[in-house]
Amino acid sequence: MLRFKILASVVPLLAAAVFARGEIGSVSHPCIALGETSVELTSLFWTAGVHVAFTDDPDKATVRVQITDDADAADFAVVDDGLGSEPDSCEATASNRLVSIAAQPVDGGPVIYLSTEGPADYRIYVRSRTFSQREAAALIVGARGGHRHLHAASL
Repeated sequence: MLRFKILASVVPLLAAAVFARGEIGSVSHPCIALGETSVELTSLFWTAGVHVAFTDDPDKATVRVQITDDADAADFAVVDDGLGSEPDSCEATASNRLVSIAAQPVDGGPVIYLSTEGPADYRIYVRSRTFSQREAAALIVGARGGHRHLHAASL
């Protein structure tokens, strides 16, 4: 009976540890490296320092992100369909920034309007098997802490 009680108390602790870790084995989340810092999407809402949301209404947006078909015109480009990758580019460090995508705006966090037309605070080019356009937009806005990219707003 004592073994059953120990087992019954250990199983929930192990489940909580796996849930808190957010993964069983190796789970890849979209991530970009910016100098000494990396920005990674997380599904663990409470661990994220930046929570972004998306809207279909440009009037409710705090940041506008335009999807472009021209990589040269983009402020941020994701192209990962090549043969190689950089597996160590987003290792866990103290300087990592975690970003989550929320269903609704959180505490004044950035609200992204994603479109193919301008004007835009950021322009992104995405050709990827692993990143969606929404994930790329969340990463670039999260990398800037939710702030607008001022120089491109009127182009």
